[in-house]
Amino acid sequence: MKKLLIFSFLILITTYSFAQKGAEKDASAKAILDKVGAMYRTYDVVKTDFDFTLDNPQAGVKETQSGMLIAKSKTNKFKVTIYSPDVSAKQDVAQEIISDGKTQWTYLKKDNEVQVNNPDNSGEGLNPARVFTIYEHGFKYIYNGDTKIAGKAYQEIDLSPEDINKPFFKVRLWIDKVKKQIYRATIFDKNGNKYTYTLRSFVPNIQVPDNTFIFDPKMHKGVEVVDLR
Repeated sequence: MKKLLIFSFLILITTYSFAQKGAEKDASAKAILDKVGAMYRTYDVVKTDFDFTLDNPQAGVKETQSGMLIAKSKTNKFKVTIYSPDVSAKQDVAQEIISDGKTQWTYLKKDNEVQVNNPDNSGEGLNPARVFTIYEHGFKYIYNGDTKIAGKAYQEIDLSPEDINKPFFKVRLWIDKVKKQIYRATIFDKNGNKYTYTLRSFVPNIQVPDNTFIFDPKMHKGVEVVDLR
């Protein structure tokens, strides 16, 4: 199975903290994250556009792609679209991950292949429908203080997985202090890679048809269906 960059996006809300630090700062981080989660739960559907950058200075690698997430968390439905890194007037789809809560499809346009799986709807799973509240399960966190980016105030939080066998060791979140929304996250993995996601837009309660969360092979001529269930 091909490794998809988008799975890093599912990890981004789920990482690092120093366990040795005091409980007072942990409580501050939890209070901030709880406000993010509480606001997100008031929405039926959210749509966000984001930029993704993979950076490994030692390997001389730096790649940037853009994407879009539409999520309906109450029913575990989502659609993630990753666009080709090629610069053009029209954004070309490179990958899609779609779930109606019962079936998950991963579409690889270049290979004209769709992989079919059972979605992980458990609280422990990496589920894009719950990407803004996934920190609630299996992670420690600490508040580093406020910082400014382009003149705007953000609250900086590190999270760490309780499972030390995870392939990453740190994710740093920047949360908009006024909007109580995640603005940016950087993932640090154990191979020296840094994955940075910046949310360019966040639109709540948009109207989307139900078929948004279903992959229809008939709409993709000649697509190979690989059932991995």
